[in-house]
Amino acid sequence: MRKHKGEHPRMGATDVCPFIPVANVTMADCISCAKKLGERVGNELQIPVYLYESAATQPERKNLANVRAGEYEGIEQKLQQPEWQPDFGKAVFNAKSGNCIIGARDFLVAFNVNLNTTSVRRANSIAFDVRENGRVDPSGQKDANGEPLRIPGTCKSVKAIGWFIEEYGIAQISMNLTNINVTPVHIAFNEVNKSATKRGIRVTGSELVGLIPLQCMLDAGKYFLEQQQRSIGVSDEELIRIAIKSMGLDELADFNPEEKIVEYKLYGKERFGKLISMNLRAFANETASESPAPGGGSIAAYVGSLGISLATMVANLSSHKKGWDDRWKEFSDYAEKGQQLKDQLLKMVDEDTNAFNQIMAAFALPKSNEEEKNNRKKAIQDATLNAINIPYKVMELSLSSMEIIKAMASIGNPNSVTDAGVGALCARTAVIGAFLNVKINAGGLSDKAAAAQKIADGELLVTQAENLEKEILAIVNSKIK
Repeated sequence: MRKHKGEHPRMGATDVCPFIPVANVTMADCISCAKKLGERVGNELQIPVYLYESAATQPERKNLANVRAGEYEGIEQKLQQPEWQPDFGKAVFNAKSGNCIIGARDFLVAFNVNLNTTSVRRANSIAFDVRENGRVDPSGQKDANGEPLRIPGTCKSVKAIGWFIEEYGIAQISMNLTNINVTPVHIAFNEVNKSATKRGIRVTGSELVGLIPLQCMLDAGKYFLEQQQRSIGVSDEELIRIAIKSMGLDELADFNPEEKIVEYKLYGKERFGKLISMNLRAFANETASESPAPGGGSIAAYVGSLGISLATMVANLSSHKKGWDDRWKEFSDYAEKGQQLKDQLLKMVDEDTNAFNQIMAAFALPKSNEEEKNNRKKAIQDATLNAINIPYKVMELSLSSMEIIKAMASIGNPNSVTDAGVGALCARTAVIGAFLNVKINAGGLSDKAAAAQKIADGELLVTQAENLEKEILAIVNSKIK
């Protein structure tokens, strides 16, 4: 640390260690972790520790920049000030390690934008344009506290500086987006682009440091598609690809979503079910095997997903049909709803098989005494109810999809009207097929009144699906005669 030099502010070898609630954890849990770690680092490693953000013990320590002020070179003097006594550890300068800042905060995205310049001064000017703290007012005016007035930047919850990256031979705007709900990555990127353009500088791409939540990438993809007046009703994979290309996230190195997106990194391919992760041939082979699952319920859900996929395709084709440019938003809305239904139905493919396995597991529970018998009986009933609700949900989703299918048959690209017709046949099949599972599983429910009501409700959905199918096919046939 005595010899270390660099562009980025730092206070120590570790410098900052935040705990972030990503999944199945609260901010309170993160604060507790920060305090436990801070105590150990201070006592066992003899490194002075400050707590920051949500774990801060004093208001002035909430902001990381305040805690870092003076950096490594100013630590010895800072530790002598009463207001800057460490939260953990002794107020003794550790020349080897410096200080450590530990805290709890919401997800922060570290995002760098690449410029076609080597000038740090010009990069800093752009950074001052966009960061929330802006720049000091050149007029020299003071506020009520005697502090220089500042001209705020265009992006709330953004910290930014300009620096030169020797490795790439370019200047960058290095940003921390501290609240991506206030300023998402695509807005920060665009604001840098606007400022750079005004200064005769081009943005050539960007770089993500660390991980990013999936929703940020999806929102960015939708934003850039909307700027092009293109349908946003496309798959997550396509939205991510558009986001990567639009912001040039792959300019300096490959951008692998599996490695850079939080949810993908956490759950990997397990975020999809086992069945949906298969290719078509493997799925068909698994269905045809001697195993009882996947069975008709999973197939009904999959057929339903194919039905709405066809309607979504028609909507996307219609959104950029020549001469229909003024209707792109209308069809984009249909396509976006279609994508949501498709994803829900795909999830049901595995859910139905899981429900079957849950029933088998319940029947396998021990029953050697009265308590075990009661537990087993309850587990069987719970599993049976779930095995009814899953295909019933498939019925509801598939029936909902038929309204979109009907709209695409009526107003969509006439060249694709038969695709809408096939979609209707798939959706109707999904409703009726799923209902067969509802009925067979309802027979095992001890609450016969609830079972009868579910079957009656299901029969109504089947009737509606059959009527819609007839209406859609009549529309299709009228257009292909």
